[in-house]
Amino acid sequence: MIVSSALMIWKGLIVITGSESPIVVVLSGSMEPAFHRGDLLFLTNFQEDPIRTGEIVVFKVEGRDIPIVHRVIKIHEKENGNIKFLTKGDNNEVDDRGLYKEGQNWLEKKDVVGRARGFLPYVGMVTIIMNDYPKFKYALLAVMGAYVLLKRES
Repeated sequence: MIVSSALMIWKGLIVITGSESPIVVVLSGSMEPAFHRGDLLFLTNFQEDPIRTGEIVVFKVEGRDIPIVHRVIKIHEKENGNIKFLTKGDNNEVDDRGLYKEGQNWLEKKDVVGRARGFLPYVGMVTIIMNDYPKFKYALLAVMGAYVLLKRES
């Protein structure tokens, strides 16, 4: 029941926000001081909204599984209306061209997972701890499982 409710809420958020991943966790310090490692970001991705310089976007690059949270620093608009843009982490020395797939110098709208609209500081640290320390994850699952089993017997 709980799992199906969570899945329905997640799918509802996907529809409402227009983003394939409406909530993401910041995994590195590349966006400090704006966002810190472990911050939980809320995203939207409405196709009709133009991407602007200074906006914080979450994007996926071909060949990488984990989305990247960085700021748009340059926009290149072609005569036909197509927009390409360049990103950079606030705490990074250089732009993200080194992160893009080989031969790619600009991102396109199709690469964007969402745009940051809000955040909760450090709430995502639980996710980071569970990924960095798998034994902690299994211990937490064991405690939750034991709680469910013992609670049912009462």
